[in-house]
Amino acid sequence: MRLPVSPSAFLVAALQLLILLSAPARVWADDKEEAEKAAHALAYDQENEGYNIRAEPWVRMLEPEVGKATRMQLYKGNDYCFCVAVPKKAGVHITGAVLDLNGKPSGEILPVLDGWGFVLFYKPAKTGMYMIAIHETEKGKRKQVPVAMVTGYK
Repeated sequence: MRLPVSPSAFLVAALQLLILLSAPARVWADDKEEAEKAAHALAYDQENEGYNIRAEPWVRMLEPEVGKATRMQLYKGNDYCFCVAVPKKAGVHITGAVLDLNGKPSGEILPVLDGWGFVLFYKPAKTGMYMIAIHETEKGKRKQVPVAMVTGYK
């Protein structure tokens, strides 16, 4: 003879399963927030240097073997800064470059000593679509992490 399962036992089991399934989403949200905070901290310093910082960050997952790139319309005559960061506690080191209209890496990079971020400066010679490429270096851990970029111009 089979005894019925009490509703409260079923409810507890369902809640435990829900908590287990939501844990990775919570970790992603925490790491994403940490990456955004780190990128904004780098941008704050550039704002003091006269750059107009755009409010919304660009956030994506950075794969260790692939990296990430995004296209941006840049205008001749403007100076740009790209403040890029991963969560500081991740142990991942990153670098990047602006790819000019011919696909050649360009820009002046100012890396963070611990490797979790950098500020990339670029002044385009022509107006057009440029690529900002970001990838992990061999110096740090190699793992999937969120990467955030905050841009500024003057």
